[in-house]
Amino acid sequence: MSAIAGIYHVKDTVPQQFGRQMMLALRKFPADDIQIWSKKNVFLGCHAQWITPESIHEQLPFYDETRQLAITSDAIIDNRDDLFDRLGVHMGERKGMPDSQLILLAYTKWGGEVPKYLVGDFAFMIWDEKNQKIFGARDFSGSRSLYYFSDDQRFAFCTVMEPLLKLPYVNRQLNEEWLAEYLAISTFIDAIDVSRTIIKDIQQIPPSHTITVADGRVKLSKYQVLSFNDKIRFKKDDEYVEGFRDIFQKAVDSRLRTFKSVGSQLSGGLDSGSVVSFAAKTLRKQNKKLHTYSSIPAADFNDYTPGNYLPDERPYIHASVDYVGNIEDHYLSLDSKNPYHDIDDWLDIMETPYKFFENSFWMKGIFEQAAKDNVGVLLSGARGNFTISWGPAMQYYGHLLKKMKWVRFAREFTPYSRNIGVGRKKLLSLISKQAFPFLNKEEDNPFPMLVNPDFANKMNVFEKIQKYGIGADGLTELTILNQRTYLIDNEFIWNSNGVAFSKLSLQYGVLMRDPTNDVRVIKYCMSLPLDQFINNGMDRALIRNATKGYLPDKVRLNQTKYGVQAADWLHRMISCWPDFINEVKELLNDKNITQYLNTDSIRNALSAAMEEPKGAFAFKPELRLLMRSIIVYRFLKTFDLKGGDTNEKALERTKIGIIGY
Repeated sequence: MSAIAGIYHVKDTVPQQFGRQMMLALRKFPADDIQIWSKKNVFLGCHAQWITPESIHEQLPFYDETRQLAITSDAIIDNRDDLFDRLGVHMGERKGMPDSQLILLAYTKWGGEVPKYLVGDFAFMIWDEKNQKIFGARDFSGSRSLYYFSDDQRFAFCTVMEPLLKLPYVNRQLNEEWLAEYLAISTFIDAIDVSRTIIKDIQQIPPSHTITVADGRVKLSKYQVLSFNDKIRFKKDDEYVEGFRDIFQKAVDSRLRTFKSVGSQLSGGLDSGSVVSFAAKTLRKQNKKLHTYSSIPAADFNDYTPGNYLPDERPYIHASVDYVGNIEDHYLSLDSKNPYHDIDDWLDIMETPYKFFENSFWMKGIFEQAAKDNVGVLLSGARGNFTISWGPAMQYYGHLLKKMKWVRFAREFTPYSRNIGVGRKKLLSLISKQAFPFLNKEEDNPFPMLVNPDFANKMNVFEKIQKYGIGADGLTELTILNQRTYLIDNEFIWNSNGVAFSKLSLQYGVLMRDPTNDVRVIKYCMSLPLDQFINNGMDRALIRNATKGYLPDKVRLNQTKYGVQAADWLHRMISCWPDFINEVKELLNDKNITQYLNTDSIRNALSAAMEEPKGAFAFKPELRLLMRSIIVYRFLKTFDLKGGDTNEKALERTKIGIIGY
C-alpha cells in the first residue's frame, strides 16, 4: 500500500517546490520507494510500502502514454482474476501486473463506474489527460483514507492531511461544524458529514464515493455496491453453510497476498477466530505459519468484572490455537503502556481527536510487534458483528414477542434459555423489555453531554444528528429489521474505523485487512433469510454452523462468556492519575477550550475522579468523558483558536525544509 499525493492547477504550472514539500512531509512514514510524476499543471506522488509481490519495484505514479492516463494509487485489489477475465488481459501479462495498472485498465473500460467492479481496499487518483480531468475513488467502506483541498483554480489531495497543510493556500483553521458533531455524538462515530474534517480547508472523500475535478469544479458522487434486493434461498441449511464457507474462504485467501509474513489479531471470540481458522488452512498449503497477536491484561491486574466477562481470553484463545494449528501465537500484556501516555502519539497518527482510547494501547502495541516480526498483512475480524456473526437474539425474540409470533417464539425460547444459562422467568423479563421498552423501570446511566450547550445551540448540532437517528445516548430507533439497512445507507458508520486502520497501517508498514468486510461476503450475508442468523436458540448461528470443524466447540458454541478487551485501561493509568487530574483542572481554566466543552459535565466527572481510581470504575461514563475531554484539549491546543492559521503562516511552513529534499 502507499501514501499518495497530488496537485492539479487549472491554468498555472504547479511550482516544483509544492509537490516536493508534500512528499517531504510523508518522510515520517516507512517507505520502500518514493516516486513522483509531473506534467505542467499536474503533480502526482507515491510514498510506497511494498506488500504484494506485484508491488515490488512497481512504477507508481504510472503514466500510460497510449491512453494518456496517469495514476497514483493506494490499493490492493482482491478480484484480480475476475477483472483479468472481464478485461481480456493475456495470461502472460497477469502474474506481474500491479494493481494500479489493473485499475487503469478497468477505468479505460468502465470510466466513472469503475469502483463498482473493484473488490478490495483502495483509494486512487487518475489524471485523464485527454479529458483534462482528475478522477478518483475510495472503496465502499473507506478502508483507505483520502483527503483533498479545492478552490476554483487549484486542487490537491493526499492520504493524510499534514502534507496538504504544507501548501501556501491551505490554512490550519478549526472546523467548528465538525467539532460540534464530534462532541455531541456519544458513540464512537466521529461526525455525520464525513466529507468534512476538523480542518476547515481540508475535506475528505467519503466511503463509497468518487470524485471528479474538471474546470475548477469538484463533484462527489456516491456509488452503491450493497443492497438487500438480492435474495438467496436454499432448501437445506447445509447449503447456506457451504455457500458461506466457499465465499469466505475466497475472501480470506485474497487477503493473504504478500511476500512477507502474515499475521492476525486473535481474541477468544468467533470473528477473529473464524478468520484465523480459514487463513491457517491456506497458509499450511503454502508452508507458511500464521502469526497471531492477542492482547492480555497487565500482569498485576485484578479482575473486577462479572463472572460471565473475560478480560483475559487466553483459555479460549489457546483452545483455538491448539485446534486450528499452524499458528505461532503471541500474547502481549504491554505492561508499560496506558491510554493516557499514548494520547500524543495517537493524535499524531490520527491528525484528529479520537474516541477509542480504551483500546488504543493494545492496537498500537500489536502493530508495533507485527512490524518487528516482518508481517506485511495483519488480518482482522473487526466488521464481523455486522456481517458474518450478525444475529442479535434478544432483539429478534423481542421482535417475535411484540409481533405475537407465538409459535416461533416458543420454539426458540427454551433452547435459548438453556444455551445462555439464564432461567426462563428472568429471560422472559429481559426479552419483554426489548419488545416493550416502557417496561424497563431501571434508570439509565447515559454518557454525560460533552459539548458546551451554547456551542451546540450555535451550531444547531442536535437537530442535525437527530435527523440521522442519533440522540444524546447514541443511535435510536434501530430495530433488528432496519439496523443493517442503516449501516448501508450511512457512510459515517464505516468511516472512523477505516481512517484509523489506514493511518495505523501507514505508520508501521503493516497492512490491516479484514475478510469480514469483503463486499462479496457482505452481499452473501445480506441475501440470507433471518433464520440463518438466529435459530434453535442460537445467536450468530451462521458463523457458529459454518465453523464446525474449523473452531473448537468451546469457542464455536460459547454463548455464556464474553471477552472484554482493555478492561484494564483504568488500572494501567493509576500511576499517572495525579497528572491526569491536574490536566483536567488545567483544561477547565482555558477559556479558549471551554467555549467548546461542557464544563459542568467535566467538573461533575472530576469530582468522581478525585478519589483513588478503582478498576471497576472503568465502565463509568464520567471517567470516559474526562479522557475524551483531555484528547480534545490536547488537539485543540495545536490551533490558534483566536484567529486561525493564515496564508502567510502556511507560506512560511512551505519554505521550511525545501532545501535538502
